[in-house]
This record gives sequence, structure tokens and C-alpha cells, in this order.
Amino acid sequence: MGVFNINILKKVAVTTRKSIKLLVLMFLSAIILVGLVVLFYNPTYEVTLNGEVIGYTSDKSALQERINEYTSEDEENNIAFRQINATPTYKLCLLKKDVQTNDEEIYAKVTEDSTPYYKYYAITDDKKEKFYVSTFEEAEEIVNELEDKDSANQDDIGILEKYGKELKEFTDVEKCVSELYEKKVVVKKTTYSTPSASNYTSGRSYAKVNLGISLINPVSGIITSRFGSNDSVRSHSHSGIDIAAPYGTPIKASASGTVTYSGNANDGYGLYVIISHGNGVQTVYAHCSQLLVSAGQTVSQGEVIAKVGSLNRKFNRKSSPFRS
Repeated sequence: MGVFNINILKKVAVTTRKSIKLLVLMFLSAIILVGLVVLFYNPTYEVTLNGEVIGYTSDKSALQERINEYTSEDEENNIAFRQINATPTYKLCLLKKDVQTNDEEIYAKVTEDSTPYYKYYAITDDKKEKFYVSTFEEAEEIVNELEDKDSANQDDIGILEKYGKELKEFTDVEKCVSELYEKKVVVKKTTYSTPSASNYTSGRSYAKVNLGISLINPVSGIITSRFGSNDSVRSHSHSGIDIAAPYGTPIKASASGTVTYSGNANDGYGLYVIISHGNGVQTVYAHCSQLLVSAGQTVSQGEVIAKVGSLNRKFNRKSSPFRS
């Protein structure tokens, strides 16, 4: 019994020694293998773009960071971002030491077909884009200068941030302000006295308005009632100028403009024409016997637009002394 146990122990000891030797050999082999790998290979990353291997890099993080910087905002060139067609993928591998990495070629291939998107600012007037500038600071400066100059359109000026594949042509601040500025219409008033006559009040004072345009008389005749006059016939201030002329006398446009109305609205004026001269100025020719123009038609100063009827009035709807 004792001999049997000794034989078993001997066999276990022999097996253990063999196992230890095997483990030692495996460990030494692993060390040798790693040494050979380190001697002949470098751990690196294989870079693939659209399923095609385009190169190798030893520093994946640095290469990808460089690509990210390229696609991000570039304020100096007004680029909001760049869009690349495909993103590279990376796979760890062992590369022979005699094979070189090619980060520059990889970077070039990834970025070569990129599309830049530009950022700029549109200056708008009444919501219509007029000029383009490079920075928000320039746009803000234009708005502030127009406010300082008390431009008539300052409330209509706006700033619109824009993005696009094409960069617009920029205009400098000074030119934008010069082109956008609109001088406010200044109303200058003077007074004069109406000569005495039996059919209108004498000695009345009237305000004379500078409308910014030159008007001519629509007909030659006798003024039988001026703007604002009041007589026994009328219980309120007169809203036009009555000019007496023979029936059928041609009526001429006091200034060039666009016909906005031609007809009879049954509002007490009979047949009448309204002409818009821009900047809010209109002239009205009422109590006509015949109308010779249509709405939408453009007329020149002095062009015949109608013929005199039983009473003809001319007044302006913008400001005194013409009716608002």
C-alpha cells in the first residue's frame, strides 16, 4: 500500500515538472513573439473612406481632430462650416516598420470634395434684401448710423443672417448708409391772404405745403372756391379748389404719376380721377364730364386725363392745405 502511494506521488511530481516546463516554454515563446512583433511591426490604424483603404495613421485622435477643425467655422473666410462627403473609419492593425503612415494624403482625400457654407448678413429695407456685409458688427453699424441720421426709412431697416453655398458681394458700411438713407419730407408753411371776392371769404389765411413735387394748374379758369373756404352754401370747411372753366375743357395732370382710380364711386364727386405721384402725394380731379385714362395707367405732367364737367376740384390727400 505504501509502495503504491509513492508511485502515484512520483507520477504527479513528474507531470507537474512537465507542466511547469511547458508553461515556461510558452511564456518564453510569447516574449520572443512580442519581441519579434515590436522589432518588425508598429501598432497603427488602417483608415477607410467609402469602403476603400486610403492609408494608415499612428495617431487617430490627432488626425480626426484636424479633420473636425477643417469642417468647423472659419470666421476669417465667412465660412459657417464645411460639409465633407464621407467620414473616415479607423481599425487597429500591425504595420510593418518599413511601411510609412500617410496622414497628409488621408487628410487631403477626406477634405478634397468638401462643400463650404458661408455666413453673412443681409441689410433689408421693407423686408427686401438690399446689401450684404461680412459681419454682424458692420450690419449693426449701418442700422445705428441710419438712426443717427434720422433716416425716413429707419424703422424699415433690418438685419438678416444668411447661409449659402455662394458668398455674396459685400458692400462697405459707408456706401450702404449712403444708398439706404432717405431724407424726411419737411413741411414748410407760409401764409397768404385770399383776395376779396363775392363768392368766397376774404382775408382768410392758408397753409402752403411743400410737397416735394412741382404741380401745374390742371385747367385755366377762375378759382371760385379755395381750399378751406366756407360760405353760406357749405356748412363745413371746403376740401378742394373749385376752378370754373367751359364745359368740356381738357383737364391736364398736375404732375406725372400713376392713375389709381378712374370712375364714379357715387361719393359726391361724380366722375373723377386719382393720380398717385409717390411719397404719399395724390391729386384728385372731380366732377368731370368725361374720363380719358384708366386705373394703372402712367401719365405725364400736362397729359390730358379728363374733361371739365359741372364742377372741377383739385386737392391733395397728404397734408394741408390739401385734404388728408
